[in-house]
Amino acid sequence: MSILVEARAVSRTLSDPEPFTLVDAASLGVEAGQLVAIVGPSGCGKSSLLYLLGLLDRPNQGDVLIDGQPTGHLAEADRTRLRLERIGYVFQFHFLLPELTARDNVALPMRRLAKRSRAQIDTAVEGLLDKLGVGAQAARRPDRLSGGQRQRVAIARALANDPAILLCDEPTGNLDSLNTRLVIEEFQRLAHDEHRAVICVTHDAGFAEAADRRVRMLDGRIVEDR
Repeated sequence: MSILVEARAVSRTLSDPEPFTLVDAASLGVEAGQLVAIVGPSGCGKSSLLYLLGLLDRPNQGDVLIDGQPTGHLAEADRTRLRLERIGYVFQFHFLLPELTARDNVALPMRRLAKRSRAQIDTAVEGLLDKLGVGAQAARRPDRLSGGQRQRVAIARALANDPAILLCDEPTGNLDSLNTRLVIEEFQRLAHDEHRAVICVTHDAGFAEAADRRVRMLDGRIVEDR
């Protein structure tokens, strides 16, 4: 399998008001077909590393490679385009736009990328919502959806542009045990059956156990990868 996303000795530090290291010389490569859980105590740098991998933040040192290509030199517009094309995001709080229906929330990334016609977008959105089991809720706004339905719509939105890389920050943090299990099974399917690289920050021990790899962080460093 090919490495789809790789961090090479990346560090992220803040200097205001006092110097503070979020990520300290972390290296991590994730292949297609892998579900990886990043674990560790609160404040250890898990989310900061995820934001670096997803090009949402820039490292002070080191580089992030997407499909084997360095990204540190890219202008912000090029990074934004690369994110839209290759990376999907799922967060603990679904961040669905409350004024839009489930259908329109999922269509939004496709419209931003502007590679498909309106008819193609409509067909793709319907397929994604059906695959995630929320097709019947397509016309509902987020406040008319359950927590599990909102998170599945958020996953559908993350998959809108068929990204090879899916990054998730505590995606089951607000879900009950049943919906947590369903979301974990969906991430396993996306990695194993659809051959995506799926990387999830989690405090959920069951989620970590279900992953193919568990990467443990402490004080900004990767201290275990198994």
